[in-house]
Amino acid sequence: MVRRTLMVHPLYLSISLVMANLLTGPSAPNAMGEEPLNSPFLTNSMERWQTPDGRPAPAAWECQDGLIHLKRGSDIPRGGNLVTKDEFGDFELSFDFKVAKSGNSGIKYRVRNYGGRWLGFEYQIYDDNSVKKVEPKNSTGSIYDLYEPNQEKLLHPAGEWNSAKIIAKGPALEHWLNGKKIVSATIGDSDWDRRYQASKFNDADGFGKTFRGKLMLTDHGSEVWMGNIQFKSLDSSQQKQ
Repeated sequence: MVRRTLMVHPLYLSISLVMANLLTGPSAPNAMGEEPLNSPFLTNSMERWQTPDGRPAPAAWECQDGLIHLKRGSDIPRGGNLVTKDEFGDFELSFDFKVAKSGNSGIKYRVRNYGGRWLGFEYQIYDDNSVKKVEPKNSTGSIYDLYEPNQEKLLHPAGEWNSAKIIAKGPALEHWLNGKKIVSATIGDSDWDRRYQASKFNDADGFGKTFRGKLMLTDHGSEVWMGNIQFKSLDSSQQKQ
């Protein structure tokens, strides 16, 4: 049974419940009206996700007991990328992941349509050991094609679980891997401008400058598992309801 505190202003309670149901289904908001970090963003279905053109998630994507799995096999049609039905502003997202040998995947955020292309920042998931050399800015934990991980990075091999975290708050972005902060970036500073101009996104006008967008699960042709997915909104507008 879900228990909620009764000594709350009715309008505030209504807003809190709407936000909780939007993000996770039935769960109790904390006293600030935020979704608690230990509340799963996804539960037992793919209902929060759809294809970029609005169709339901294909069968290659499955969710059971909070574990998202992209299946691969000769008899399984390609799943394709998925995006959330909703957009989000500032947030903290943590998740565990493992990828098949030689695998490639990722979670993108602040995803928007740029001239027909769905683009966003990507927390890269990759079997770094599958090739003799992978460019650091394309390796696991990077902000793909923009920022490489630092020396704190410790990656468990393909087939083993890793823990990850993304923090996106205004222009500040952070990527964490196995308890260590491995990437920090500030959108719009001189380092950002230099990296943006050298990236594959430099022809997408305004890329990353809108601090809001969808989440995306990527299908790069590899089997991948994601579990313990936990979400917390950091939007000040929601925290001050």
